Amino acid sequence: MLEEALTVSEVARRSGFAPSALRFYEREGLITAQRTDGGQRRYGRIVLRRLAFIRAARQVGLALEEVREVLAELPESRTPTRADWSRISRLWRQRLDEQIEALVALRDGLDSCIGCGCLSLKRCQTLNPQDIAAAGGPGAVYLPRRLREPLPE
Repeated sequence: MLEEALTVSEVARRSGFAPSALRFYEREGLITAQRTDGGQRRYGRIVLRRLAFIRAARQVGLALEEVREVLAELPESRTPTRADWSRISRLWRQRLDEQIEALVALRDGLDSCIGCGCLSLKRCQTLNPQDIAAAGGPGAVYLPRRLREPLPE
């Protein structure tokens, strides 16, 4: 594999990830590298697809642990097939649909209210008499559920 492998700088340039991120993802077991006789890392081209997947998953709010679980199911020795990606897509489809729905609701109400229950606007599409929102717990309780979840680590 080493003769057609990519160096850290080549993978960083091609993937858009910093070399430190590549080392981090390797320590976390999300990507793997071979070592030259001199101890330098060399990555197979398959790592570019895995890194693109990591970037997409993180952009939609998936936690690193969720990414790790899915990547653990993908083969290390070959490029994932359409069937592999379809299986992953089915796992996350409902979650992504909920997130899209929540973001649309936020976008459509943003000019009048973001669902925080703060009572700071004279006219808010979300009513909060006597601060009833406080009974719903901490945070912006009127936001769609998906947007109230803790941010991934």
